[in-house]
Amino acid sequence: MAYRTILFDLDGTLLDAFTTILRAYQYTLPKFGYPAPTMEQVRSVVGGGASNAMARFLPADLVEAALEIHVAYTRIILLEDVKLMPGAHDLLHNLHQRGLTLAAFTNKDGDVSRIICPHLGIADYLTGIYGAGDTPWVKPRAEFSAHVLGELKAEPATTLLIGDSTFDIESAHNGGFACWCVTTGTHDAEQLNDAKADRVFPDFDALWHALEQELSD
Repeated sequence: MAYRTILFDLDGTLLDAFTTILRAYQYTLPKFGYPAPTMEQVRSVVGGGASNAMARFLPADLVEAALEIHVAYTRIILLEDVKLMPGAHDLLHNLHQRGLTLAAFTNKDGDVSRIICPHLGIADYLTGIYGAGDTPWVKPRAEFSAHVLGELKAEPATTLLIGDSTFDIESAHNGGFACWCVTTGTHDAEQLNDAKADRVFPDFDALWHALEQELSD
């Protein structure tokens, strides 16, 4: 069956917000006596939700206080560095023109996501933007996947998630739908294939070529 609904992860997939995320960690961690992280360290923790990411840098008893500072600072610098990944706008435009239902499905804060997507000119392509804080769950919980499909009135058999991490793969498979990945974010091709991504691509140009064929069959 052809895909009718396509879900997109944000950070590392549609969005390059790594500079924003790095700046927020470099601002926050020294306040607790910990060194500012490198970009490589930050990229390695993105995708599993803010609490899980912060816990990679700090003891559990400091995470909540650090997140308050991190989130507040992120909101100050939110739109300064964020940008679309190459090919993201064209991909969304092409899929929207074909009449597919598109939505953001992310562990990025939902309220923040609903600020960034309009700022970058992609909100009009998206039927919904579902993120952390919108439900009791985050990816890869099956309940989050089921909630989003229910909101969109989508069927797992005709749904595809496009992401960049093992969290996306697990979330899609927990929800009963496919996951195609790009290596523009937090994981390389070997890691994504080992996690059983249905397909892996280096960028959106290669993904669009394959998806266009799939939709034309």
